[in-house]
Amino acid sequence: MTLGTVLVTGASGYIGSHVVSNLLNRGRDVRATVRDASDPGRVDHLRNLPVLEGGSLEIVEMDLMDADSVVRAVAGCCEVIHTAAAVRIMAKKPQSQIVDPSVIGTQNVLDAIDVAGSVERLVHTSSTAAIRPTKWQDGQTLTTDTWADDATLEGNPYGLAKFSAERLVRDWHSAKDVSSRPRMVTINPCIVFGPPLSERHLRGSVSFIMTLLRREIPFVIPMHVSIVDVRDVAEAHVRALTMGKDTGRYLVVSGQMWFKDIARALKSSHPDLRIPTRQIPYTLSLVVSLFHPRINLSWARAHLNKRLFWDATPAERDLGMRWRTPEEAVLESVPPVIENGWI
Repeated sequence: MTLGTVLVTGASGYIGSHVVSNLLNRGRDVRATVRDASDPGRVDHLRNLPVLEGGSLEIVEMDLMDADSVVRAVAGCCEVIHTAAAVRIMAKKPQSQIVDPSVIGTQNVLDAIDVAGSVERLVHTSSTAAIRPTKWQDGQTLTTDTWADDATLEGNPYGLAKFSAERLVRDWHSAKDVSSRPRMVTINPCIVFGPPLSERHLRGSVSFIMTLLRREIPFVIPMHVSIVDVRDVAEAHVRALTMGKDTGRYLVVSGQMWFKDIARALKSSHPDLRIPTRQIPYTLSLVVSLFHPRINLSWARAHLNKRLFWDATPAERDLGMRWRTPEEAVLESVPPVIENGWI
C-alpha cells in the first residue's frame, strides 16, 4: 500500500484538526487545507501539533468554492479525508451558507480527484443528519440503511446539505469502473464533543457546552443528545482509509445523555462555574424556542422530549472502534476552555 501524502480538507475545523493530529501521530505526511493561512486562529494550533518521526505537515490555502484551488490542493495526494463543510443548522441564506459549501464544495473535491489521478482512498465526513428523516418515532433506532431524503431547504437545510453531499459522493463513485475507482468510505458522526484545539472549535457542537459554562440561559431544555468523542471520530476516519468495507457507511456514536445530565456532570466537576441544571418543562421549551437565535419552533417540536438511537455496531465490527463514554467526551471538552481562558 502506498503511504504518500494525505490531504485533509477543513483542517482548521474541529474534526479536521483532530484528524490531522491523529495522522501526524502516526508519522504520516499530511497536507492540511485552510481558507486563510495568514489567520493565526486557523493555523497556529495545527503548527503546534506533535509530529511523529517520519511525518510532516504542509498547510495550504484552499477555498472549497474555488475549483482551481481545490485542484491544486489535491494534486499529488494518494489519500483524501474530506471533512470541510458548513456546520450550521440554520442560517438566513441556507442555500448559500449551508447547502452550497457542502454540495458544490464536495463536487469540486471529486472533480479534483479525477484531475489528479493519484488518489487511491477517499474518506468523506457525512453526519447522522444525512440519515435522520424528518419524521421519526420516540425511542427509534436508526441504521445506515436510512436516508434523510425528505430534508428540505426550509425545514432542514443542514440535513439536506449532508444528505445531498453524501449521495453525490456515492453516485460519483458508483459511476466509475470498479478496477480504477478509489476506495471510498463515509463516516457519519452525531454531536461531537471532546477537547477543542482552538477557540474556533467552540462555535460548533461544543457551543452546547459553552452555553452551560457561560450560563447564557439559567435552565436546560429537555433534549436527548447522541454523543461521540472527537478523538474517536478522528480515529474512525483514519482507520477507514484502510479498514472497513469499500463503499462502507459508518455511524460513529458512543451513546446518549439528556441535556440535564450533561449539565449535572459538568457542575459536579466544576462546582465553581455555577452551571444551570434545572430542566424546564417541554411546553415552556417550545415558548423559549420562539426567541432563541439558533433554533426555531419546528426544530423544537421535532427534537425535544424525544429519544433517538443509532446503530454503531458496524464501526465496532469493521473498524475495530471502541468508544470513549459520552460523559468522558463532555467532561474533557472543558479543560482546554478553562486553561486558555475561552469562557
